Amino acid sequence: MYGYVCSHYLPSNNDTCYFGAIVGRVANRIGGAKFTLNGTVYKLDANENTTMLHGGKKGFSQVGWKVKKHEKHGRSPYITLTYHSVDGEEGFPGDVLASVTYTLIKPYTLSVKMKAKALNKATPINLAQHSYWNLAGHNTGNILSDELQIFASHITPVDKKLIPTGKILPVKTTPYDFLTPRVIKGPIKSLPKGSKGYDINYVVDGHEGPKMKPMAVVYNKKSGRMMKLSANAPGVQLYTGNYINGVKGKGGCVYQPHAALCLETQGFPDSVNHPNFPSQIVYPGKSYEHCMTFTFSIKK
Repeated sequence: MYGYVCSHYLPSNNDTCYFGAIVGRVANRIGGAKFTLNGTVYKLDANENTTMLHGGKKGFSQVGWKVKKHEKHGRSPYITLTYHSVDGEEGFPGDVLASVTYTLIKPYTLSVKMKAKALNKATPINLAQHSYWNLAGHNTGNILSDELQIFASHITPVDKKLIPTGKILPVKTTPYDFLTPRVIKGPIKSLPKGSKGYDINYVVDGHEGPKMKPMAVVYNKKSGRMMKLSANAPGVQLYTGNYINGVKGKGGCVYQPHAALCLETQGFPDSVNHPNFPSQIVYPGKSYEHCMTFTFSIKK
C-alpha cells in the first residue's frame, strides 16, 4: 500500500485546492470567522475574505503530521498519523490531539478513521478528508459525464458567501436532487445564476446517531469504475472542482474546472453559528470519531 514511510506528512504550503488533505480543526466554512461558546466570543483566522475556510491559513492541511505507527504488509496494511493542535491555534480554544488512520481493509476498500480528543477546553471539531475523484483517470478531462447518487433528501442552502442560511430544504425537483442516479452535466446547468458548479452540504438521510450509512455512489460509464462511500457523519459536501484552474498535477497534467469531484463527509458547515444544526462541540475528556469507507468496483 505504501512505497515508503516517512516520519512526518507535510502537505504543500501553496495548495489552495486542498488536494487529498486532512482538513480541520473545523472543516468547511465558519461565517464571519467567529463563534460564541459558553459566553466567550472566539475570533478566528479568516482566510477567505471574512470567512474561515478549512481551519484557516494554517489549518490541519498545512501542518506536519507525525507517523505514529504503520504496517506495510499483511491483509490490512495501514498507517496512523497524529497531530497536536495547541490552544489558540487559528483562534480555536483548547488543545486537541487528533489522529487519522488509513487502512486497506479489503483489496478494494479503503477505510479512513479520524479521531480527536479535547484535552482541556470545550472546542468545535469537524475533520474531513478532502480527496478529489476522477474515476476515468486524472488526465481524462472532467467529471461531468459521471453518474452520481447521493442518499440525502435535504441540503443546507447557502448565501452568496457560501455560508449556510440555517435553513434545511428538500432537494426534490431541484438541481440538487441526486436521490436517484443522475449524470452530473444535466442538473449542473440548472444551478442558480452565477454558480460555477456544486459546492453544497447534503443532509444525509438517517443522519441522526453515529452509525455508518451509505452516503453516495459515483459511476463512470467509460471506465466502468464505481465508488461507494459510507460514513458516520451527518453531512456530505459535494464539490465539483469549480475553482481548479490551470493547476499542474500528476505527470505534468494541467487540471481545469470540474477535473474531479469531492465528496467530503462532515458535520454541517458553520454549525457553531446555527443551534439547529448538529453540534460539533467536544468537551474536555470527550472524544470525536469520524469514520468513512471508499469501496471500488467494476460495474458489469
